[in-house]
Amino acid sequence: MNVKALQTADRRIGVPLCAALTLLRSVFDRSSAASQRPRSILIVKLAEQGSTVLAYAALRRAAQLVGRKNVYFIALEENRFVLDLLDVMPRENVITLSKKGGLAFVLSILKAIRRLRSLRLDAAVDMEFFSRGSAALTYASGARMRAGFHSFFGEGPYRGNLMTHRLLYNPHLHTSQTFQVLVEALRYHPNLLPTMDLEPPPDEEVPQLEPAPQELATVQEMLRSETGGQPPLVLLNANASDMLPLRRWQLERYTELARRLLATYPELHIAFTGATGEAATAVKMAKSVGSNRCFSLAGKTSLRQLLVLYTLADVLVTNDSGPSHFATLTPIEVVTLFGPETPDLFGARTPRNTIIWAGIACSPCVSAYNNRQSACRDNRCMQAISVDLVFETVCEVYEKKRQTVELLAN
Repeated sequence: MNVKALQTADRRIGVPLCAALTLLRSVFDRSSAASQRPRSILIVKLAEQGSTVLAYAALRRAAQLVGRKNVYFIALEENRFVLDLLDVMPRENVITLSKKGGLAFVLSILKAIRRLRSLRLDAAVDMEFFSRGSAALTYASGARMRAGFHSFFGEGPYRGNLMTHRLLYNPHLHTSQTFQVLVEALRYHPNLLPTMDLEPPPDEEVPQLEPAPQELATVQEMLRSETGGQPPLVLLNANASDMLPLRRWQLERYTELARRLLATYPELHIAFTGATGEAATAVKMAKSVGSNRCFSLAGKTSLRQLLVLYTLADVLVTNDSGPSHFATLTPIEVVTLFGPETPDLFGARTPRNTIIWAGIACSPCVSAYNNRQSACRDNRCMQAISVDLVFETVCEVYEKKRQTVELLAN
């Protein structure tokens, strides 16, 4: 199932499903979720690798509350990679859902629900904000305490009344803080919520990847086959995932950026990165640059190898997407291009991330309140970001990084 199909199912099937489960809860659910401290916590965070990285501090807090071995996580299969890197819970505590097709997806949900109910969980935290599917899954988990966002006065999409710990979504908190607040809500009596006498939680640095010698050697050999050595390297990630295509910066601007960087820095090499499905486009872009110092690695690396590549490169230029977040697990400098979403809520929280955002009047146009949907068909917010601005920013970041590398080498 693709992202659009999942969103359509969430709207068309999710609304009546949440309504039915709400009725079921009102008739049969007489259990009390009052002020008992949970002994186990399930995190429901189905989609987006970048958001999973932003949940790191919340996962750590959950582990502090109930112990590492008592934290569970349910996600789509493609997000398992990030969870294994964060290493906050035992790997066997990660439950995944298949996206291989409609029937496989449904069967994996049923299998997951069966396992979750067998665990007899005390608490579940829905980190998908106003998703109906995640609300239904949180309820179906059998957890006695369920924390999530609720539409009290129609300020968010309808998804029934399935949470015991109902919170208001605060659009002024960064997403990493929002995730932490959801976990902290479990410490409050449900009757007190949504009021919380809690200051916004502080940021927490994510763990840094330490590649094994063999995987480091593999990626180094991959680079040597393209460059003849290990020269200074800038990576360009021209995709923005299928979740929100409006986040893409024009492909021809990436190629123009590559030409100008190569002309300015004779020592520099540039690689386009991306998934297997983007490989053909990335190869065309690299060829159109017209330099033997520009090549494509799209589809040639696993996600783990991509992060190892980040440890060897100087700068990553990317649209607002997953790579900008899991690059924070490495020392690479990142230049992130924002458009239909705001960096105030979704920017990677690290000094190694430089954000470019035009901030035009209609941007941001997607939020938790509209399920990250937009009526826009012409992303002027991304078009307003000029090649000149990105080039100047990358030059500044690259030169600063090379100076640091040289100082450390001496």
